Amino acid sequence: MIAMRSLKERFAVFGPGILMATAAIGGSHLVSSTQAGALFGTQLIWLIVVVNLLKYPFFKYAVEYTSQTAHTVVEGYYNNYRFGFKIFVLLNIFAAIVNTAGVLLLTASLLSYSLPFTIGIESLSFLLLTTCLAILLLGHYKILDITSKWVMIILTLSTVSALIIAMINGAAHPSPQTPISPYDLALLGFLVALMGWMPAPIEISAINSSWLKTKISKQTLSHQQIMLDFKVGYFVTLGLAVVFCLLGMLMQYGQNNPVELAGVAFSKQLIDMYANTIGEWARWLIAGVAFLCMFGTTITVLDGYSRVLSESLQLLRPSKTKKYYLGILLLQALLAMLVVLFFKADLKNMLMFAMSSAFVTTPVFAWMNLGLVKGEIFSRQSVVVKVLTKLGLIYLIGFALLFIFWRLAN
Repeated sequence: MIAMRSLKERFAVFGPGILMATAAIGGSHLVSSTQAGALFGTQLIWLIVVVNLLKYPFFKYAVEYTSQTAHTVVEGYYNNYRFGFKIFVLLNIFAAIVNTAGVLLLTASLLSYSLPFTIGIESLSFLLLTTCLAILLLGHYKILDITSKWVMIILTLSTVSALIIAMINGAAHPSPQTPISPYDLALLGFLVALMGWMPAPIEISAINSSWLKTKISKQTLSHQQIMLDFKVGYFVTLGLAVVFCLLGMLMQYGQNNPVELAGVAFSKQLIDMYANTIGEWARWLIAGVAFLCMFGTTITVLDGYSRVLSESLQLLRPSKTKKYYLGILLLQALLAMLVVLFFKADLKNMLMFAMSSAFVTTPVFAWMNLGLVKGEIFSRQSVVVKVLTKLGLIYLIGFALLFIFWRLAN
């Protein structure tokens, strides 16, 4: 009994970091990482790892700031970077609608593959959206916290199991005699989309900060426990990014059929490849892994963006009632559903724009996150983190400028 209680107490420490991992794993892992492996084999694994490491300090600083001050990053932006705060809010409004629509449509598409009967994608999207809203409205943060932990445990175990099976069976196709290089300037758009959402858009650091404030308002946690939760969530995310890239390489690299780049079409292609190569039974394994990825992402995206936008509106227009969250959550869900119904044909372009915007604005918000911890908090960081901070800023600014010039030239 004592051992069980101790295990339960340790499990209860985790929360915001796992939520961040759940939100991150959707589009950037299932789609982008797997596509990277399917198109280029192992050539981009180093880039996936390096991008995660170079962004690490700026996600860490958001957690450090909230842990040390009990204020969210959104409050920090509002108090210290009023113009940057307004840009942040505008980008989040767009991202909340488009990203929710994108992950909702992909989740519904994946679920449709597993059902023994046919139902329209729009109807499935509505049912999934209703389920997510019910979980958030009835259970609030507590249910979200518990759900995300189990989703991550099942997701991690099933994804690693899928990789082990794929490795035992070996590569499904022989490597091409002339591999495609991912470093052609024409492919910069793909690389930027991969890097922009790897491990997640930088605004997820603000969402993570908001989840953390909610967590510590309900439970007493030490700084060490808070950082353990963040580090476990972040590095599990990094590890799964590599796993999905390897899955794409083992299952699709070298195939004769072109790799689909649209998220919905690509996920169906991936599931079919598993069934054809490993066996029909594997369809359910990979479909379950993919669905868990996207369901976890959908529910955390719904809550996270609504939470941050609600907090932003509360700062701009203080209200004692604090009912902004409910209204914004329902409005976000409604607008996302309308995008699915009427603009799903343009959703790919919207998502590419959201990914590119996330990458271009990352240096700005990374700099703002760094500015929030200048002084005593920054001085306590390890030498490795400080070096990664400098390298990260150089990389983020350099690639953002390169991408802007590339877009202007095309």
